[in-house]
Amino acid sequence: MHVNYLNRAVKSVKGKTTTEHISERLTREAIALLKHSHWSISEISYSLGFEDPSHFNHFFKKQTTQVTSSFRLAL
Repeated sequence: MHVNYLNRAVKSVKGKTTTEHISERLTREAIALLKHSHWSISEISYSLGFEDPSHFNHFFKKQTTQVTSSFRLAL
């Protein structure tokens, strides 16, 4: 199956692209780990597949408008 076909099919059924679904899932998992684990932000970022914690921080801020450290402190 070609990726463009998959994207069109998923978007027509769910209203979101596969990239949006994956980003939402990663964000939910990141929030759960920030709330319920004592892992460092670096450990969380590596466990979610990010090669660099700064990429994870950028992704998280783009998705939630908050930086990871501020999010964790607000809990």
